[in-house]
Amino acid sequence: MVTPDLRVFPAAVPNQIGHQDAPASGGETFVKFEPATGRELCRVARSRREDVERAVTAARAAQPAWAAQTVVARGDALRRIAMLMVEHKAAIASLVARETGKSMKDALGETDAAIEMGFFVAGEGRRFYGTTTTSAVPNKAALIIRQPLGVAGLIIAANTPIANVAWKAFPALLCGNAAVMKASEDTPLSAWAFGVLARLAGVPDGVYSTVHGLGEEAGAPLVEHPDVDIISFTGSTSVGRWIAETTGRRLAKTCLELGGKNPLVVCDDADLDNAVKWTIGSAFSNAGQRCAAGSRIIVFDAVYDAFKAKLVAATDALKVGSTDADDYGPVINEEQMTNMLAAVQRARTDGATVLTGGQRLTGPGRDGGYYVAPTLIEHAGPNAEISRHELFGPITCLYRVRDFEEAVQLANGTDFGLTASIHTRSIHRAMTFINRVQAGVAVVNGGTYGSEPHMPFGGLKQSGNGWREAGTAALDVYSDLKTIYINHDPARL
Repeated sequence: MVTPDLRVFPAAVPNQIGHQDAPASGGETFVKFEPATGRELCRVARSRREDVERAVTAARAAQPAWAAQTVVARGDALRRIAMLMVEHKAAIASLVARETGKSMKDALGETDAAIEMGFFVAGEGRRFYGTTTTSAVPNKAALIIRQPLGVAGLIIAANTPIANVAWKAFPALLCGNAAVMKASEDTPLSAWAFGVLARLAGVPDGVYSTVHGLGEEAGAPLVEHPDVDIISFTGSTSVGRWIAETTGRRLAKTCLELGGKNPLVVCDDADLDNAVKWTIGSAFSNAGQRCAAGSRIIVFDAVYDAFKAKLVAATDALKVGSTDADDYGPVINEEQMTNMLAAVQRARTDGATVLTGGQRLTGPGRDGGYYVAPTLIEHAGPNAEISRHELFGPITCLYRVRDFEEAVQLANGTDFGLTASIHTRSIHRAMTFINRVQAGVAVVNGGTYGSEPHMPFGGLKQSGNGWREAGTAALDVYSDLKTIYINHDPARL
């Protein structure tokens, strides 16, 4: 196969049904706009139920032979994808930058993270551990092994598109499943590029497909399909709840990685400069478009005013744009921008104070783009809309508390439980916090974000349904366990 130039993408991005490129069956497309400029970037296949049916049928036919390969061989194929991603890293990052509006520097960092996930998962092909244990019965061996589920339906968000593809595609394939990726309608190009490289790496026809389209038109049929054995979804809690209800009716396995309203606690003994640095990163990096964003900054009364002054100054110093000299770029689409600015206005109307930001940014280099100023809010009540609903943008709220006990209560006073952070010099406070905070990830003297590929990631309450992505925990998502007993008789040697 000729090595492709991934910088040259189709004017109309097609579905990839196994090794075949295909427009949507009805010939429909939708427009993908560049977040940095508001201009049309490309058109994308607008798939419907019949397109999903084609992809699932191909996956169902190809999966048994893929599962019959050794897990080492499957890992080798994934390693080839990761190596091709290294070879084409700059091209992949350029696609990520254009479809998200983030800087090339940040897009390269995200692509590196996706590559690392590929190498980590590929290595698990040599460590696909089961268990050998004992039996209470003489001459009886007891074993546990992993087995594939079948067809995996993978539905991703747009915030870190190539990393999101990698987090789901690599472990799903390693475990012997065939996979159908429903790409985010806001980030079709990185998913398209991964599909091209999967073919080039020798993933068999039908084992991996990409379907583009709107959630209700292409995502919903994938969730509803009776031949899809697992749905893995990253996105909003409301959609995740519908998915759980839908897949529950046929008892399909379902992995949900949902939203967050993540607390970052600043104690009265914290290093305030370090706390400000990590608050800025947690709240505003990637334009706040992280499920792990720090959107509730809980500060002890004794240091509140000093911390606020430092944080406002640091926020006002941020540069917003799509160059490597900027701190973050636009949000993903105009609708998201409009909704989050409306939420800020409602908070102001309800009595909250906007310390800085709260508006769209325009001007040279930004005209037409979906840029939102870094926004700090205080005096929002703990039960206010802006305190309880995920905005997925560069907006965070400050809360004043008396002491450690009130801080923990406020940190846990949310429907979500994804990540949390505390800043303190006290090992006693740190250890007590990480034991008591209701979160799937807890951090001391750092940010609310920054997961690594070998570590499990996921949350409690409405942040997920108990499964964990990344690390070896992802293998539990995409495989099932088989218990084996072997009886033997030494007298018949």
